[in-house]
Amino acid sequence: MVQQHKQFVIDDLSMQESWRLFKIMAELVDGFDTLGDYGHGVSIFGSARVREGDPVYDECVEIAKKLAEAGYTVITGGGPGIMEAGNKGAAQVEDGVSVGLNIRLPMEQKPNEFQNVALDFKYFFVRKVMFVKYATAYIVMPGGLGTLDELFEAAVLVQTKRIKPFPIILYKSDYWCGLIDWIREHMVQAGYLNEDELDLFALMDSPDEVVHFIKRYVIV
Repeated sequence: MVQQHKQFVIDDLSMQESWRLFKIMAELVDGFDTLGDYGHGVSIFGSARVREGDPVYDECVEIAKKLAEAGYTVITGGGPGIMEAGNKGAAQVEDGVSVGLNIRLPMEQKPNEFQNVALDFKYFFVRKVMFVKYATAYIVMPGGLGTLDELFEAAVLVQTKRIKPFPIILYKSDYWCGLIDWIREHMVQAGYLNEDELDLFALMDSPDEVVHFIKRYVIV
């Protein structure tokens, strides 16, 4: 017996897939309801494998603390490493807003104790929406694949004018300059990217430089 052709894609959704849509919607609504009360967010990304005592960890704590003192909401992925450092710095400030957008992963992602606003996500793409929607700046610390993913996600959205341009700060030029040089030498020279599109990124090396830059472009 020939299966009758399904006219609409919606007809192909199983019951399980239908319920998944409601779960996705619930995560979006929960995020909008919670984060809508906070403004001037700065999203901080970086390695989950960095530990306290590492200079990058300690400088991230300092950056987040200075941002919270200046009235910015600090947003991280809620886990260990750089995420913990960001939340820790913001939480050290009285009335500082330290947001953690936690994700359920089989390894590495364990919620840190320094979040005073915490959300839990199952779906990566919903979590990414929250990072972008409530950010007025990105700080990208040294990290791995997840950090690169967040970096280029933001860059593409700004490049294609899907979101308003905001500062994308690459912290520690000695870590990031090789990537920028590769992009310039290969992507730009091949015509895949315009030279001026590299202006999306700002390389910085000190907490004071980062905070001063954000204060110039994002007025609280």
